[in-house]
Amino acid sequence: MNTGTHPPDHLGFFKALADANRLRVVGLLARRPHSVEELATVLDLRASTLSHHLSRLADAGLVRSEADGHYHMYSLDFDALHARARTLSTDEGLEELAAVDGVEDPFDRKVLSTFLDANGRIVQFPVKRKKFDVLLRHALGLFEDDGPWDEREMNRRLETLSDDTATLRRGLIDHGHMTRSAGGSEYRRA
Repeated sequence: MNTGTHPPDHLGFFKALADANRLRVVGLLARRPHSVEELATVLDLRASTLSHHLSRLADAGLVRSEADGHYHMYSLDFDALHARARTLSTDEGLEELAAVDGVEDPFDRKVLSTFLDANGRIVQFPVKRKKFDVLLRHALGLFEDDGPWDEREMNRRLETLSDDTATLRRGLIDHGHMTRSAGGSEYRRA
């Protein structure tokens, strides 16, 4: 599996190719470089539409442009295409297709995308235990270092996810992810 901090953007790659006109553009560029005007004429599309398609392909790393007089010539980036093919042709590369932002399980990904905002904060707590447990496992990632932690440290970390730290602390205990000392002064991972 990819161990870098930023996995390859497989989703962006496939989305760029998920359009019949963009696939036709890739096919034409596989033969030779073309200008926007040439592609527009061959594909019977407006130049502005073609520019949009080329931009999407360039963002996915499939197309590059080079100035040639008054025109920009677009060509297929064969090196990038071959590198992507090599990545996808390994077992690890295929497994990466399931992982998004380090979350491999599709159910967990869906729950997190539903209950976390763009800043990674909890917008509401799910009613269903199974979904709440996904949020708790996510919160457990804040405690990868050696414990134990006192309640103040627990709250400091959990506040990055929600102002309702009591619900998260209680949930971590009730769902068996953490233990709390008899006096409640120390929390540890279970």
